Amino acid sequence: MNINEIKKEFPIFDNKIQNNDLVYLDSANSSQKPRVVVDRIYDFYTKEFSNVGRSIHYLAVAATNMYENTRVSVQKYINAKDKDEIVFTKGATEAINLVASTYGQKYLKSGDEVLLTELEHHSNYVPWHYLRKSKGVKIEFADVNNDGEVTLESIEKKITSKTKMIAVTHLSNVTGAILPIKEITRLAHSKNIPVLVDGCQGAPHFKLDMQDLDCDFYAISCHKMYGPTGLGILYAKKYWLEELPPYQGGGGMIGDVKKEGITYGDLPNKYEAGTMQTAQVIAFNESIKFLNNIGIENIMKHESELINYGQEILRKNNSVKLIGNPKNKGGVLSFTLDGIHPHDIATILDEDGVAIRAGHHCCQVLHDKLGIPASARASLGIYNTKEDFDKLNEAINKCKKIFNTK
Repeated sequence: MNINEIKKEFPIFDNKIQNNDLVYLDSANSSQKPRVVVDRIYDFYTKEFSNVGRSIHYLAVAATNMYENTRVSVQKYINAKDKDEIVFTKGATEAINLVASTYGQKYLKSGDEVLLTELEHHSNYVPWHYLRKSKGVKIEFADVNNDGEVTLESIEKKITSKTKMIAVTHLSNVTGAILPIKEITRLAHSKNIPVLVDGCQGAPHFKLDMQDLDCDFYAISCHKMYGPTGLGILYAKKYWLEELPPYQGGGGMIGDVKKEGITYGDLPNKYEAGTMQTAQVIAFNESIKFLNNIGIENIMKHESELINYGQEILRKNNSVKLIGNPKNKGGVLSFTLDGIHPHDIATILDEDGVAIRAGHHCCQVLHDKLGIPASARASLGIYNTKEDFDKLNEAINKCKKIFNTK
């Protein structure tokens, strides 16, 4: 696998950032886009555009077929049992909101408990908080340990007879900890508890097999998978999509509309109300092809070697404090520097063309637990190299020199 050749597929790297070559270490925020994805959006809008699922003219039928082809591609990529278990949303945030809203509406009552972890992104906390406010649902948090992990044992300790949903991240966007999803699901199902997985950080980096993981719901953010913004995917077992009520009402999700009442459309149309993001869905098929052509196993091997190198080089740098040391770790390195605010770190690194993120990364609960207001974060994509981490380290040293720290 030639990373330099792969990097050439991304037009963004043809540009200079503040007169420097771009070192992009912010893929946990959003990945860059390969040319095939950008070109596919342009071609669709200029040569093939039509709305889907409405008209019967040539363009409409062709667009609908391409839209549905992506659904099949996603089904195969994540090894879902049925293409109707794939619901397109405007993002992973909406996917999780869809589940929290519909499941909460039908199944949750005052005093019922939803179990999260202290690692969760706000998108897998706030939707459940709404149910806490509106229905009196209680939220429990499995503890994170000193290595930045949430173990199966910590999950099990917080399960009670009132636990009605377990919602967890696949990979922490702060510590990089990979949670044992299959084992968590097995434990939950032994107690008849469904499991939702926030797969935003997992989907771009892991070989996914929904039938093997056996979770009930899995949320995916397409813009983190080298795809367009404004698009997400909810995988949900067919049983749940049949049982849960619709999330939104409008065109496309109905069966029959009469004054006396309304019936809803077949799956997955029941959950895809209104005009869908057709261009993004069609272009995402190119993202899947791109990943398949490289091979997810090759990506996993490359990123594992890279994150180990990054950890090693930053551990040798005085003043750098890495956040978390999980046994199973994905492509995220969060850190602090003694005496320098993370926002200042990111600003100075940007002057050298090194793009990282600084802040609480939408994980305030975790940062409160760590006793820090914010952290700096470097995160990986397929286009990163060891040289990128060397440049990161050099830029950190420049930052320390500016602030006169050791």
